Amino acid sequence: MKIIYIKLFIRVSIAIGFLSAVADRFGMWPKEKSAWGNWSSFIEYTKLLNPWIPENFINFTGVVATAAEIVLAIFLLIGFKTSLSGKLSGFLILIFGVAMTITTGIKAPLDYSVFSAAAAGFGLSLINEKYLEIDMLFDKKNSD
Repeated sequence: MKIIYIKLFIRVSIAIGFLSAVADRFGMWPKEKSAWGNWSSFIEYTKLLNPWIPENFINFTGVVATAAEIVLAIFLLIGFKTSLSGKLSGFLILIFGVAMTITTGIKAPLDYSVFSAAAAGFGLSLINEKYLEIDMLFDKKNSD
């Protein structure tokens, strides 16, 4: 299989994972399929994973995480700054996995392949070949 297809698969997989989680916290998944189902439940989970963050910053933390997931998902889907988006996705997912491990134990992040997803983000940042990426337009302008 060509590396460009693997790169596209990684980009789309991480992006869809982010967008699915965002949709869940906004109640867009059926109740029986959702992890949180609403913003309040998501914020409670954010509080659980971040006990060191003061109570009055928890909602802000949830907003920042959600905004980061939305922006990174869009960037990955369109292929904008793909290497940087991959690294940032890897770090965001790794932070999530470490927080899960510290507060709830190692089983959940392993069961949900959190560290594998983080590794995929870091791996994505190392693939230089471009395919179906808006970055290709910028590379052409710079090479002309």
